[in-house]
Amino acid sequence: MRARRTLAGAVVVVTGAASGLGAALARHAARHGAQVAALDVDSGGLAALAAQLAAPGHEVLALPCDVTDRAACEAAVARAVAQFGRIDWLFANAGISHHSALAHTAPEVIRRVVEVNFFGAVHITQAALPHLLARGGALVAVSSVAGFSPLLARTGYAASKHALHGFFDSLRPEVAAAGLTVTLACPSFVDTAIDRHALDGRGHAGRHSARVVVGRPLAAADVARRICEAAARGRARVLIGRTAHLAWWLSRLTPDVYEALMARRMRAEIESVSTPAPPPNPPPAA
Repeated sequence: MRARRTLAGAVVVVTGAASGLGAALARHAARHGAQVAALDVDSGGLAALAAQLAAPGHEVLALPCDVTDRAACEAAVARAVAQFGRIDWLFANAGISHHSALAHTAPEVIRRVVEVNFFGAVHITQAALPHLLARGGALVAVSSVAGFSPLLARTGYAASKHALHGFFDSLRPEVAAAGLTVTLACPSFVDTAIDRHALDGRGHAGRHSARVVVGRPLAAADVARRICEAAARGRARVLIGRTAHLAWWLSRLTPDVYEALMARRMRAEIESVSTPAPPPNPPPAA
């Protein structure tokens, strides 16, 4: 039987750590005695996090990093290893969303969401993988309900999260012999700013004053705790929140019913994001 991992004394890398669930994961790890390398494009948010978590014997290394840049991920991992000597846990958490029906979404929006959510996770995983394998560590990919079921007005977001499942479910048996565990974390709606900062169909961020939430929003701190507990046990997948469990079973047992219920609950949202996107290749001027 696999021994339970502990965060005490571990070296933890978290992407998307400047705010939201990433910050909650960094806080949870630091409170439980981990050394934390916090990665994000928001350098100011990282500095604030590092100052908040600074404590004797528990360092937080703030590393500005764009996860869509593979070389930047490799450099950040190299700095973390140079500082701490190893990597025991990796949370591939960085992500963005969009609110827009596909008919009103520019192709570049879909590409951007996939670049951050999927390829960002791939880049940081490949950079950290040799170190995780050497330690028999824990790898966590933060997905969502959209990773295993459809989600209205977020086709690109759902596609990026579905891709995470194919990638990490396939990686798991590749690395099992080395003792490296791979956990897919699938919370339902978390009370963070990800949707308020979501892209619209034209690629503009931060224009969403409200969102339709199915079920009660989950507190980021509680979600972080449950993710860490699942990873400590080496679980392959963890569904967090009543909505996530309902979505899992309904989308598998009665997919037509699930789609109808989701569309009815979220119809107001898709009607609020119906600004047409520009055509991908406008005709030349006459």
